[in-house]
Amino acid sequence: MSVSLFDLKGKNALVTGSTHGLGMAMARGLGLAGANIIVNGNSSQDKIDKAVTEYKNEGINAVGFKFNVTNETEVIDAIAKIEAEVGQIDILINNAGIIKRTPLIDMEVEDFKQVIDVDLVSPFIVSKHVVPGMIKRKAGKVINICSMMSELGRNSVGAYAAAKGGLKMLTQNMATEWAKHNIQVNGIGPGYFATSQTEPIRVDGHPFNDFIVNRTPAAKWGDPNDLAGAAIFLSSKASDFVNGHVVYVDGGILATIGKPSNED
Repeated sequence: MSVSLFDLKGKNALVTGSTHGLGMAMARGLGLAGANIIVNGNSSQDKIDKAVTEYKNEGINAVGFKFNVTNETEVIDAIAKIEAEVGQIDILINNAGIIKRTPLIDMEVEDFKQVIDVDLVSPFIVSKHVVPGMIKRKAGKVINICSMMSELGRNSVGAYAAAKGGLKMLTQNMATEWAKHNIQVNGIGPGYFATSQTEPIRVDGHPFNDFIVNRTPAAKWGDPNDLAGAAIFLSSKASDFVNGHVVYVDGGILATIGKPSNED
């Protein structure tokens, strides 16, 4: 298989929530494969500018746009501006998301709705306004960032699991409707990764750290850079006949029910 199948040179990739964390890791992977990265965030312009500088320091062509992915008017305006100033959007990664760890019985309805809005409704909104250009050009890649919670539940993350389960089905329905236009829609489901958010618990002896290491066949947390390969594959010509799937990058955690702590 030719390496050129994975070449993203000249492609414009919009990655929502790409100022930090897993979104930045995936965007960096696309950038190092040749794509121009369109950075999105909503917290502050300073954070976007800092992220753009980080990308550029690695030799990646990047520009930033601040907009709220749950606000359709802002999304419409931002996409029009991106297309006018940068060009067509060839790759869309719907990565922006939030989680609220609250037992369902204690969760406020507004908090539940907010998680659904960010994690499920926003991929619909952004895709709805990016994809018409892809349909016109008869080419495009859409990647929705799902989760292991697209497949299973866990205490205190009911809203998140509901949203990510819905996102898996939204991904399949997007693929069903848009494949005829040569648009591939797929998902990535990250496992547990070593990020700044998980750093405080990634220490030997911490119950959750021990649980993850024991529960994951790879016996470790994922490196955020491990997501780059899946993102590049699903953004490139190498995946031109792959549609409606979720690639789980989880060290094998979904493949097993785990093992006792005293088992090798």
